[in-house]
Amino acid sequence: MIVVVPVDPPRDGLVLPTLSAQSPLTDPEAATLYEAAVADVCRAVAASGGDLLVNYRDAETLPDGRAHGDPEADVRALVRDGLGEDADVRFERQVGSTRSARVGNTVSHLLEQEGAQSVGVLEPAAPLVARTEIDGAAMSLRRDDVVLGPSTGGCVYFAGFSDPIDFADAYAAPELSTLARRGADAGLGVGFAPMLPTIRTPAGLCETIAGLEARRAAGRAGGEATAAFVGELGLRVGADGGLERE
Repeated sequence: MIVVVPVDPPRDGLVLPTLSAQSPLTDPEAATLYEAAVADVCRAVAASGGDLLVNYRDAETLPDGRAHGDPEADVRALVRDGLGEDADVRFERQVGSTRSARVGNTVSHLLEQEGAQSVGVLEPAAPLVARTEIDGAAMSLRRDDVVLGPSTGGCVYFAGFSDPIDFADAYAAPELSTLARRGADAGLGVGFAPMLPTIRTPAGLCETIAGLEARRAAGRAGGEATAAFVGELGLRVGADGGLERE
């Protein structure tokens, strides 16, 4: 399976905007947290049996005021910092004016033009993902044509395909049900991966922090970069289940 990780350049106000708007984190802190999550996600893919393809946004797909500098160089540096200079990573530019279009163009090209047997799109904001989930999804794609990993708020952290679907507005909320319906409408078998949160919202970050703490208590690896920065910021889940900062 080719595992596509769509990565934005980690710029203040561009990445994790909901998190910085609705939590104690500033825009720069949210950007650094995003960098940590990208590193953890890419490490999980590198440890799996999948082939990592980082799909970066260039200046043409970025909103006004965020297209300065060299987005490709920023993303390459981010991934290389997390994996090392010798890591086996393929980088490709995203094409399309919307998220749905960009994902659809990438998946369709890999399946139809390059002959990939299966393609998984893995969100870079899901640092709890591990080799187990990635390899499990790849095996599920041998049985089902579409495999979806549910996440916080009706979103998905993973969407895998062995056949393309109609991607027009496929990532419109709620993503999970929209993608499942598109797969079913195309006559494809739809399966599901285990649920994992993303850090895109305060609720998702709380779930992630709780998961990181549970893994640490159990002596299980994963999410180290994210856990380190969460600790540096003093973030924790409060008694009411909300995000707190020491």
